[in-house]
Amino acid sequence: MTSTIPLAPIDVFISYSHKDDDLRSKLVTHLSSLKRQRKIADWFDQEIEAGSEWEAQLKERLESSPVILLLISADFLASDYCYDIEMKRAIERHKLGTALVIPIILRPCDLDGSPFMELQALPQDLKPITQWDDQDLAFLDVAKGIRRAVESLPSIESKAKKERVASVFITGAPIEHPKNFFGREKELKRLFNLLKTHPLQNAAIIGKRRSGKTSLLNYLRRVTTTPIDQLRPGQKCDWLPNPEVYRWIFVDFQDVRMAQRERLLRFLLESMKLPVPDPCDLESFMDQVSGNVLHPTVILLDEIGVGLRRCQELDDEFWECLRALATNQTGGNLAFVLATPESPIDLAHNTGHSSPFFNIFGYTTTLGTLTESEARGVVNSSPLPFAAKDIDWILNYSGRWPLLLQILCLERLFCLQEEDLSDEWQQEGIAQIAKYSDLLKTS
Repeated sequence: MTSTIPLAPIDVFISYSHKDDDLRSKLVTHLSSLKRQRKIADWFDQEIEAGSEWEAQLKERLESSPVILLLISADFLASDYCYDIEMKRAIERHKLGTALVIPIILRPCDLDGSPFMELQALPQDLKPITQWDDQDLAFLDVAKGIRRAVESLPSIESKAKKERVASVFITGAPIEHPKNFFGREKELKRLFNLLKTHPLQNAAIIGKRRSGKTSLLNYLRRVTTTPIDQLRPGQKCDWLPNPEVYRWIFVDFQDVRMAQRERLLRFLLESMKLPVPDPCDLESFMDQVSGNVLHPTVILLDEIGVGLRRCQELDDEFWECLRALATNQTGGNLAFVLATPESPIDLAHNTGHSSPFFNIFGYTTTLGTLTESEARGVVNSSPLPFAAKDIDWILNYSGRWPLLLQILCLERLFCLQEEDLSDEWQQEGIAQIAKYSDLLKTS
């Protein structure tokens, strides 16, 4: 008699508006057969344990689940977090082939032009579930569609795992996972010291373009809650005494949607798990936040210079209200950390702003090159060891800038994997870093 090892169920991430929780619950009930057969394991944000950092857990699931269900309704489309964070990333992963995204139309809403309409949606004929005479039949149609999808998924899950393994050196985007971040120990110590005591204090990270500001912001918000087995051996993560109570909110002003005051305010309230009034103007936002920030909350403002130059709705009144929140209205539980190419005061002056918000950053740090020890840490993370002469060459030509280190290490690793013993990788590496020559110029 032979036995087979049961396959692990496929993780299914459910993205939905909390106003559709009843419909979400009915869908989960109709997926019970798939769960009992160990074909799927569904997950949604109510399964986050009390006290956990909800955003970190949610994003970890969003990044790792092979199947993502988008429960579409007018409330889903109106939610900045559902639309701009969850749906946007889901579709990116779908296009990369690392996830299968299935939109499910719950209630009637305007779907024209929605990016998910390029995908295969359910139920049949895109008839909203609430418009069916028998909703059980609608949910059955959806469940059968999900069953067909998950039974054809092995290649997608395999590709997702391979991509995660292959990403040793990160060159095309800011570093997302703490395991791939090296150095900045001095800056990290000072920043976390400002954020681990009460009241929380504000800080500014100053640096050239591509000097690693965004990667540092990502590291700040993720390293303390990343499981130890997902970090490098010995990598420090105990920066905060109670990291699970912190809330980290990342605002990227290069995202044009953050240029609209109401959308930004809604996003901040949703991220703080506070009620979102309608309309959400500056006065109602202040009413919701004042006195209601009960957890240590850190708002990370990336590319704030772009916001000041391009976002006319984010005027001095807006910044003055943020200053009032940080200094008087939140009991010391709110702090801002911004990333900028120049000091906050100079930035405000050069963009025509006079708000005292830019005077609250008592600590500033300017990002330069890594120390030699930190730079060697990047090089030594290669899965294939580099020769001593290659390491010295990389340290020299990169100037120990993180991005240039990553590029040159990647070129060397490519050649080693191809068993190419020539020095052509050096010429290719020099060509690749040429576009970032400003980093190597001395101020």
